[in-house]
Amino acid sequence: MPKAVVPEEKRRRRRPTKSGTVLSEALIVETALRLLREHGSAGLTARRLGLALDADPSTLYRYFRGMDDLTLAIGDALIGQALRGWRATGRWRADLRTVGLRIHAAYVAHPQAALLTTNRVTGRANELAADEAVLDVLRTAGFPLPETVRIYHAFIDQTLAFAALDAASLALPSASQRADEAMWRSTYARLPRTTHPRIAEAAPLLATRMVTSAYPTALEMLLDSAEARLPVR
Repeated sequence: MPKAVVPEEKRRRRRPTKSGTVLSEALIVETALRLLREHGSAGLTARRLGLALDADPSTLYRYFRGMDDLTLAIGDALIGQALRGWRATGRWRADLRTVGLRIHAAYVAHPQAALLTTNRVTGRANELAADEAVLDVLRTAGFPLPETVRIYHAFIDQTLAFAALDAASLALPSASQRADEAMWRSTYARLPRTTHPRIAEAAPLLATRMVTSAYPTALEMLLDSAEARLPVR
């Protein structure tokens, strides 16, 4: 038989660590996010987490089944940050835009964590709340169920895909980021019209746009497409 889920209050250490800290899932996830920010995914280990928390690494397994379970909790925490304070307004397009931009921003604020979690399905409370919210916005707007699922699928995957793409750029060393951005001016802007006429005419605009995220534009395109499929009431 599967093991029963033990509530967090029963898993928590009864005594604080040597530094006086009482462990919790939230504290461990917060510390893991800090380690990811400072050391990247290679720096997130049970041993390093234990050191950062002033606790024996084995203590972590009172809260998580393993490091993969912790990874799922990190992803769910980012979604929770995105949803914090959000309320539906009844304007479906504005509501979806806000949710999408919030989720994207939460992930790119933690690029190393985003690279670990954007492709995962956590099944945890915050993820379920986000999915329920998006589906409810679409159904309340009047989309039929099959169309709701179709738009939901595109909306969620597009949001997470752009978050992963933008996070990957932000996770690069600073020198690599600068080199990539400079390429639009040092190479693309200097291509002759005789060999690359379309790039040459677009080069000034490309140099400006290609160093920013395309997610807001792609999101508007998706919302335009969805609106065109909304049944007339």
